[in-house]
Amino acid sequence: MRAVRYHETGGPDVLQVDDVEPPEPGHGEVVVDVHAAGVNPVDTYFRTGEYPVPEFPWVPGSDLAGVVGAVGPDVDEFAVGDRVFGTGLGRTVSGTHAEQVTAPVDLLARLPDDASFLEGAAVALVGVTAWQALVGYADLEPAETCLVHGGSGGVGHVAVQLAEATGATVVTTASEQYHDHLRDLGADVVLDYRRDDLETAIVDAGRPDVVLDTFMNEYFPLDARVAAPGGRIVGIGNTADEARVPLGPAKSKDLRYQVMSMFNVEEYGPVLDRLGRLVVKGEVVPEVARTFPLEETADAHRTVLEESFLGKVVVEP
Repeated sequence: MRAVRYHETGGPDVLQVDDVEPPEPGHGEVVVDVHAAGVNPVDTYFRTGEYPVPEFPWVPGSDLAGVVGAVGPDVDEFAVGDRVFGTGLGRTVSGTHAEQVTAPVDLLARLPDDASFLEGAAVALVGVTAWQALVGYADLEPAETCLVHGGSGGVGHVAVQLAEATGATVVTTASEQYHDHLRDLGADVVLDYRRDDLETAIVDAGRPDVVLDTFMNEYFPLDARVAAPGGRIVGIGNTADEARVPLGPAKSKDLRYQVMSMFNVEEYGPVLDRLGRLVVKGEVVPEVARTFPLEETADAHRTVLEESFLGKVVVEP
C-alpha cells in the first residue's frame, strides 16, 4: 500500500509517498481503509520537529474517515465494513496520510450513513477541540455571549457553529472576505480582526462570557479587558511561546483561564458520536476548502500554513 512518510524533519519537501507493507491490527485496534484524511497545522509541527515523534520514518496526519477493513483481537466495538471517523493519531501512533491505517478503537466512532467521508475527516480534530474548549472547559450555556477569535479557521468555524447550537450569542473575528460566510454558519456579529477599534467593537457587541482564543500570545491581554465578570477564556493556539495574562483585569473580574490541547482529551468516541449527529442534522457543517490526492500531501501542508481559506484541507488517498 502507499503511505506518505518523512524520514527526517524539515519542510514539506521531506514528505514522500512510499510503498509499505499493509498494517496488521493488534489488540484493541482496527485497520481502516482511509477515504479521507484531514490536514491540520499540528501535522506540520510534527513534520518540522517542533513536536517530537517516536521514530522515523513517520506517517503524518491526525484525522481520518473510512471503512474498517480488519479488526484485531478483543475488538467488539467495530466490525469489518463499518464506516468510521476519528482523530488523535500521528503523535504516538502512526498517522492517517496513507491508504490504510491501524487505529486504536478509542480514537474512533461510527460515521453516520448520511455524513460523507470528507465531512468526517474535516470535523474530527477541530470538532473535538472546539467541543472540549466550549463544552468541556468553558461550560458555555444558552443566552451567554461567546467570542471566537479566528472564526474562519478549522477550529474557529466549527466553534462558531457549536456555540450557535447551544443558544449562545456568537461574536467572531475574521478577514472581511469571510464575514458573510460566517454569518451563514451562525455568527451574530463578525468583526475584522485588523480594525483599530477591535476592543471597543467587541465590548459594544456584548462582553463575552466565554472566549475561545486561537492566538493566545496576541490576544490574552485583550481577552481580559473585554471579558464579562466571571468570564472563561480557553486558549488553544499561539504564534509565540509566551502569553501574558494581565493580572489586574483578570483578578478584578475573577476570570478563569484554561490552556488546552486536543491530544489530552480523555475520551474521543462520545464527542465524535455527538459531532456526527450534529453534522447529519446540519447544525455543524465542516467546510472543506480544498482536497488533494495522496501524492500531493506536501502541497496540502503548504496550503495549511501559507494560504488563507475558510474551513479545512483534506487529503484523499
